[in-house]
Amino acid sequence: MTMRILFVLTITMLLTAAALAETGVALTVYNDNLALVRDTRPMMFKKGLGQVMFRDVAAQIDPTSVHFKSAGVDMLEQNFDYDLVSSEKLLQKYVDQTLEVVTKGGDVVRGTLMTAAAGNPAQFVLKQADGSLRSILVENAAEIRYPNLPDGLITKPTLRWLVNSDAGSEKETEVSYLTGGISWRADYVMLLNDANTRTDLDAWVTLDNNSGADYNNAQLKLIAGEIHRAPTPQPRYAKGMMDMALSAEAGRGFEERSFFEYHLYTLQRPTDVLDRQTKQVSLFPSTSANVRKVYTYDWQQDNDNVAVSTEFENKETNGLGMALPAGRVRVYQKAPDGGQEFIGEDNINHTPKNEKLTVRIGKAFDIAAERAQKDYRRISDRVSETDIEVKIRNHKTEKVNIIVVDHLYGYWEILRESLPHKKVSAQKIEFTLAVEPEQEAILTYTVRNR
Repeated sequence: MTMRILFVLTITMLLTAAALAETGVALTVYNDNLALVRDTRPMMFKKGLGQVMFRDVAAQIDPTSVHFKSAGVDMLEQNFDYDLVSSEKLLQKYVDQTLEVVTKGGDVVRGTLMTAAAGNPAQFVLKQADGSLRSILVENAAEIRYPNLPDGLITKPTLRWLVNSDAGSEKETEVSYLTGGISWRADYVMLLNDANTRTDLDAWVTLDNNSGADYNNAQLKLIAGEIHRAPTPQPRYAKGMMDMALSAEAGRGFEERSFFEYHLYTLQRPTDVLDRQTKQVSLFPSTSANVRKVYTYDWQQDNDNVAVSTEFENKETNGLGMALPAGRVRVYQKAPDGGQEFIGEDNINHTPKNEKLTVRIGKAFDIAAERAQKDYRRISDRVSETDIEVKIRNHKTEKVNIIVVDHLYGYWEILRESLPHKKVSAQKIEFTLAVEPEQEAILTYTVRNR
């Protein structure tokens, strides 16, 4: 792990210290399937050397990331036990031990297990008290009774430590670790008005927990941004262990602030994040903003289709002015019958405040476009000229302005043009073409390439 990651995670741990005093668990979730768990709980230690178990950790924990802190206690060794109990493992552990099998016919067979579900069809063999052997098909077994849980099998992933304590007493213990299996994304809902000039905007955090652990009454924090992670070879475990020396209450949603080179969102109340659960929480209160509809014809991207987008400024003067984390935007529009209809969706990147945001919705049905290369001239071995013609036909009832995009290569210059162009970058130019209802507008230009 790089120094940058260590710095970020260290600061995150410090920021969550106050919250842990109330909730016991703090959970910081990152965009890229990563979370930092910080768990404070009382634990009993005996004086001197002893073994303690820290249960209910995430199944996808990275054991190499564990940080242990308890006053007067030194951790000498750590084992991550993840050999979880299952019917197959129980049978394997009970070979040469006594158990009972209840058949579907009601017979109770007691004996020493000789084989664990071997053969085809699968069966196990019991040696009875009189020395006789009895073979039972697995499919005929209604119940298997085990006297106890064998050593080495556990019901939940567990950290097992060898520690040295200065006193035999209960101590507050703080453990933090990284785990996979948890991620979050932002989901936005836009509702456009009839004139496509204003939108309502709702934002939700969608949290997916498949880490193998529940986080009850947790202080939830989200990091928006792309952290750098050092590639690490996947560890090889042996013998089941690794040895090492939906809606927010008013005023109680997420608080956003800058943090290092990212943005930190802190939920202002504890919440439960359960395993195998998708949870949604309001990111910020519903707001409204001015928007404008934009038509774009980029023949290299959309062939002969005109794309439709909405643009708005992420500024306080426009009802926004906040860091918008990356996510999916679903766009709806109010329908004539008073309802609303889904009209498209797009993904957005992390967007700082005071930046323009473009949401691509779909393709215009009533606007036709075509582009043609009218002529090509080879001036010399290194110089050529191309005449381009773009036709836009507007079958709507109102005038539209179309942004015509072209991508150029090498050293180029526009020799002639029917409308002035805008140079967006070294390889991209734009024209704005106004088209009246039921009319056709034509754009022509000549490009010289060297």
